[in-house]
Amino acid sequence: RSMAMSHFASLLFNKLATMDILAVTPLPSFELDLRYADGSARRFDAKPLLAMKPWSKIASPALFAQVRVDYGTVVWPGEIDIAPETLWLDSKAL
Repeated sequence: RSMAMSHFASLLFNKLATMDILAVTPLPSFELDLRYADGSARRFDAKPLLAMKPWSKIASPALFAQVRVDYGTVVWPGEIDIAPETLWLDSKAL
């Protein structure tokens, strides 16, 4: 079992190392198209987060569209961000 856990930990570490987002495109549907350092592309649906703080502050199309990439994840003005692991785990491959 420890060999399996060690293998899993190694796979997870490798995924985290390539989880950096290089580009983000906001969509009118409050989704984000994401391009990752490993070359993959994914779509994240932000609508469920927009009902909660602090993301409710970016629930207008104009504010949501101000998203940018900083330090490998997505951020908005006002220091609002989404953890890169959340973006990866809760998104769908394109």
